[in-house]
Amino acid sequence: MWDAKETAGLHAEPQPPALGPRRFVAVAALFYGTLLAAAIGWRAWADGVGPWRSGGPPLAEMGLFARLAVGLAFGALLIALSRVWTARSAAGRALAAELGAVVAGISTWQAVLLALLSGIGEEAFFRGALQPEVGWLWASLLFGLAHFHPRRELRVWSLAAALAGLGFGALFDATGDLVAPAAAHALVNAVNLRWLARRGTARP
Repeated sequence: MWDAKETAGLHAEPQPPALGPRRFVAVAALFYGTLLAAAIGWRAWADGVGPWRSGGPPLAEMGLFARLAVGLAFGALLIALSRVWTARSAAGRALAAELGAVVAGISTWQAVLLALLSGIGEEAFFRGALQPEVGWLWASLLFGLAHFHPRRELRVWSLAAALAGLGFGALFDATGDLVAPAAAHALVNAVNLRWLARRGTARP
């Protein structure tokens, strides 16, 4: 996610206003659980390796907390960039308005839970399973395509997701596993989802 919770396109999450926040979280948990299971099955069938490993540098070269810190720092950078983009561009403001209306009513704990589910499920699939097969660039482009929405206000979301995916994929290759990209992805989603929910609720 670039300036929003990832919520549409080919991997779209269900829309919370239609389902209600609690049911939305339950359906999202089922969706991301299925995505994670697909990633695990794919990598097990392809090479017998879990989707959390990239085959990159040995993990001993960078400790767990270092990988986590790198991921959180990158996530914080994406959040800052998304705020600047929203404040200074009409496209960013339109996207924030549209997605804010979609996620209005989501609570803080629901935002955090959805962020963890999406951060782990999507990263396991797009980085852990897909990237070793098709490469960094194609995995990122497909990640962007998965966020495509035909509505004019949401089309830019696909480009933003692809750019974020390039960063997540680079973290995966550089650090050797999903800790850094999943941490970055989850942080962006948690902070931006809650921010968008408040914007949506405040709309007249």
